[in-house]
Amino acid sequence: MKRVYSLCIMTSLIMILLSFGVHRLTKTEEKQLKVGFIFVGDESTPYTDNFIKARNHAMEVYGDQIECITKYNVAEDQIEESLQELVDEKCNYIIAASYGYGPKVKEVAGRHPEIQFCVPTGDNANAEPILSNYHNCLGTIYQGRYICGVIAGEKLKAMIDARHITPDQAKIGYVAAFPYAEVISGYTAFYMGVQSVVPQATMLVKYTDTWSNYSLEKQVATELIEKGCILISQHSDTIGPATACENAQQAIPVYHVGYNQSMTDIAPTRSLVGCSVDYSYYFEQSIGALLHDRKIEDCIDGKVIGQDAMAGIEKGWVRILDMNYAILPENISETVDGVIRKLENGEIQVFSGPFTGVNPYDASDRIDLTKPFIENEKASSPAFSYVLDDVITVVD
Repeated sequence: MKRVYSLCIMTSLIMILLSFGVHRLTKTEEKQLKVGFIFVGDESTPYTDNFIKARNHAMEVYGDQIECITKYNVAEDQIEESLQELVDEKCNYIIAASYGYGPKVKEVAGRHPEIQFCVPTGDNANAEPILSNYHNCLGTIYQGRYICGVIAGEKLKAMIDARHITPDQAKIGYVAAFPYAEVISGYTAFYMGVQSVVPQATMLVKYTDTWSNYSLEKQVATELIEKGCILISQHSDTIGPATACENAQQAIPVYHVGYNQSMTDIAPTRSLVGCSVDYSYYFEQSIGALLHDRKIEDCIDGKVIGQDAMAGIEKGWVRILDMNYAILPENISETVDGVIRKLENGEIQVFSGPFTGVNPYDASDRIDLTKPFIENEKASSPAFSYVLDDVITVVD
């Protein structure tokens, strides 16, 4: 009887514990987060559309567990009102997706420790004062830029081999928004990819001083084409450069490499490829962390430094978009696969070679790339900010 009685007690205890576990699980599943998003544009701009897709991914993953409130077309110098509105809406987590938002968002985060904040592409999460509720994230996009450069280089090499152009005509144009490290790192990585295939290649860079202006970006691309560039790439937010390439009337076709979205619909006979950062995984993992009352950085599948998170092509944070096989050389897929493997294995050091460069803001600050520069070594925000001597020229 004692054995039966003891067994009954043990069974009852197990049932109570199981019920408690189910109760706790149900509570977790029932928890709801209110997530606020602030975007500098809307779905009409590739940059913001990338973030919209990432937000939609999180909504699909978590369903009724999250409620999303989104503010569109918020200028970087006008973010304070939108931030306050999301705070007043009792958001638990606010994602403000533009570099220039960083200072104001961090200031507000300091006043609201009960709310988590993130500025993707930002660079101040690990700067004093360090706040446990303020975060940055970014994919290591230099990898995508380099791969796209290799693809562009293979196209130029095919044109040289077919004697459509001479090696000296392998001139690249780059429509760049601002002379920020993120932009300079990007166009340098792209150039390094091209140069690894066509050593004679050179690049002209022209800044627009705006992230998103269709007519200006198209005009700048056209000016670069008129200066002899036969391939255009960009770190800007519209389809203007792709349109300029598709419509160019030069005897030599002018090809295009995009950013943040596939441009093959816009430039079907000229768009070679594009690359982008995919924020879906960070959004999913950071929201999941908060739903389970965990620290965001503890739940990120990538490299984490303090309050900053990053990952690359190996984790899907960086993507190559729509290679246009109709106008690319044969076996381009095998070439790209090989480059990706070497990047993942550390066999390729992108910012490396017989090059020197200068900081555009400080002529006394120079770099020699015979000693490789390791990008994203200390932060997700790109740090390479030197214009390479002789091979890259910034034009007015």
